[in-house]
Amino acid sequence: MTPLEKINSLPMPFAQLMGVTFTHAEPEKVVATMVVREDLCTVGHAIHGGAVMALADSVGAAATVINLPPDAKGTTTIESKTNFVGAAKAGSTVTATATPIHLGRRTQVWQTRLETGEGRLVAVVTQTQMIL
Repeated sequence: MTPLEKINSLPMPFAQLMGVTFTHAEPEKVVATMVVREDLCTVGHAIHGGAVMALADSVGAAATVINLPPDAKGTTTIESKTNFVGAAKAGSTVTATATPIHLGRRTQVWQTRLETGEGRLVAVVTQTQMIL
């Protein structure tokens, strides 16, 4: 089973609700896209910060899953920090790309960059995943 097949075989209900689609997965990089729907926006038709954070959390968690040691039972987010840089308007597609900062035996740290289809930076999220 490829890493992308593994991620897609373990669907995350909230990510599915938001419309997250995983498009690429390898141990050092996971990519997903999401259309910015009106119900994921603030007043002004820009992506809500919570949607940004939830997308990044989903991608970082998926990246951790494909890097879990064989005896692990799962993963959970224990810390997350978001730097909001720009907006993504309703109707646009954002791409979230997670790359590792640290791949340890007990924790993993991932940085996820969210960008618009035009390549404009929306946010940078750094999260720590605990291995269960």
